[in-house]
Amino acid sequence: MQDIDTTQAQGEGTRPRRRWLSGRLLFLYAVVLALLMVALLPPLINVNRFQRRIATSIGGSLGRPVHLDRVELSLLPLPGFTLENFVVSEDPAFGSEPIIRANSVRATLRLSSLWRKRVEFSKISFTEPSVNLVHLPNGKWNLESILAQASRIEAAPTAQVKAGATPRFPYIEATGARLNLKQGLEKTPLSLTDAEFALWLPNPQEWRLRLEGRPSRTDSDVTDTGVVRVEGTLGHAASLSEVPVNLEGEWRGAPLGEASRFLMGRDAGLRGDIVLTAKVQGTVGKSEIQARLRLNDARRADFVPARPLAVDMECLGTATSMFHAFENVRCSWPPNGTKTLALAGEIPDVRRLSSATVQIGTPGIPASTLVDWLHVASDRVPADVAVTGVLAGSVAYRPGSGWDGEIVLNEAGLTHGKAEALVVGDVAVHSAAPPVAVVRVHHRAVQAQVPAGGFVLAPTLLALGGKDPAVLEGRIDRTGYSLHLTGMATTARLLALGDAVPQFGDGLAEALPTNRAAGPFRVDMVANRTWGGEQVWADASAGTGHRRR
Repeated sequence: MQDIDTTQAQGEGTRPRRRWLSGRLLFLYAVVLALLMVALLPPLINVNRFQRRIATSIGGSLGRPVHLDRVELSLLPLPGFTLENFVVSEDPAFGSEPIIRANSVRATLRLSSLWRKRVEFSKISFTEPSVNLVHLPNGKWNLESILAQASRIEAAPTAQVKAGATPRFPYIEATGARLNLKQGLEKTPLSLTDAEFALWLPNPQEWRLRLEGRPSRTDSDVTDTGVVRVEGTLGHAASLSEVPVNLEGEWRGAPLGEASRFLMGRDAGLRGDIVLTAKVQGTVGKSEIQARLRLNDARRADFVPARPLAVDMECLGTATSMFHAFENVRCSWPPNGTKTLALAGEIPDVRRLSSATVQIGTPGIPASTLVDWLHVASDRVPADVAVTGVLAGSVAYRPGSGWDGEIVLNEAGLTHGKAEALVVGDVAVHSAAPPVAVVRVHHRAVQAQVPAGGFVLAPTLLALGGKDPAVLEGRIDRTGYSLHLTGMATTARLLALGDAVPQFGDGLAEALPTNRAAGPFRVDMVANRTWGGEQVWADASAGTGHRRR
């Protein structure tokens, strides 16, 4: 009897265990069945019949025709579609080349949207897309209609957990992208390569974007151009000019030589590092801009100065006409404290830089600072040259009249080595007075002002060994410069001045008379030089010239 009870108890104890094992087996069978369905069903489902519907849906969101070669369904790791040879056509007004082309696009489904019979994508990923940004001569961009179309579509925030009355905006990203810039129908050599891009909707009225890439040129082998980063927000508006913008950008890690090759297509002969940052806040039509330029260890490429130049300049201004014009531009170096240099101006149209006005001035730069700059600009400036005084003044450029203004080195002093001071008093350069031309109007002779187009070196007193100072005058224009030296001088003092200012001394020794004593003698000499050419000194009293070889 006891054995029967024991056997019955053991049987009753194994029943829960059997039910537990059965449940585990059923769960395992379900998992295996699901995996088999995931592996076997996608190839059996013909999703290409949805190809036209998907292309029409995306095209309606962008306002441009969209073409696909093939659509594939995948269930792992998350359900979604893979779109092959994805092409967004261009507006014919901007050319025939597609605005976007990608070999592969992955669109991930939101699972919760399937139960609401409305398909939503949580993420759309582009792999190595090519994007063309087109700017027409009339100022229009090919992205204007796309942004306008997107603004008209109501969408819920990307991170919204529960589905609502409006579809949630997907997280759009691109890796390995290439952004090409076209002016009109011609593609420029400038582009942004290896770009990473992200766009999402943090709230119903605002997009947030992030872009990072490397500047590149197709017409040169420029490589080390640093990284450009842009991040910020774009708002919704009825037109592109009204779109609110709040963006921050940065370009860093580019050597000056490579940066100049990217911007100008050639090496400007500069070395150092560049860091450029900018902030834009307002609307596309009108916004406030704050930019800052830092140059570290700046120098010329052909020599290494003892102390390279450091530049820290900040610029403020207002961008109008959809960034085609800039008003009230104000730049200062350095940004804080006493200004070394100040710049102000306006650019009515960036497509016609000749229409810009510029004014550059300084309240006072110590002459010693000027010498430091000269040591960076040229290796010909002697290390033991010393200049005293303070430079002050301003020059301005205005369309139609050219450059004008005045710069004065007050109480200037110039010494070289153990030599006594070679300059006496102020050194002033001012714009040349406009000459008067005679033109005939209705058979009458009328005087008219002609733009000067140059600057004049006011009479400058030089201590060249005579009882009275010698006088140096000159003229500078776009073709070159000329100098005129008169007064009493000694050969030793003239050569000392040439050593202190090598550009002044080029060819001077060959032009000095050899039939005069070393003591003070009267000189009347002129020098002429075209930019990039040789300097020629001539004895004006003798009427002969000597060229520096």
